[in-house]
Amino acid sequence: RPADVALVRVEQISPFPFDQIANYAKTYPNADVVWCQEEPKNMGAWYFVRDRIMTATRVINGNEQRPGYVGRTTMASTAEGYGAVHDAEQKKIIDTALSDAYTAIPFGRLH
Repeated sequence: RPADVALVRVEQISPFPFDQIANYAKTYPNADVVWCQEEPKNMGAWYFVRDRIMTATRVINGNEQRPGYVGRTTMASTAEGYGAVHDAEQKKIIDTALSDAYTAIPFGRLH
């Protein structure tokens, strides 16, 4: 439910804001941490931020949180290719991000 969601936008990932990520995670101790991106999984920041989010929460907060992932699957191209398919995929990303139907095996909560 959107009323139960806190959105945090990471403006800059290098240098990585370990302290800010840890602070937000500590502010919402019962929340699941989820990384959401529009880019395909292998083209966005996911593989860069995943371990850094775990490090920030483990080292600074003393409680490692494994982030979930919401976004496009791994793809060879940077775009879907068709506007209607892109729009449907975009809607799916947003709907999933605002639900608890995400997963990032082996990272994140498994459903």
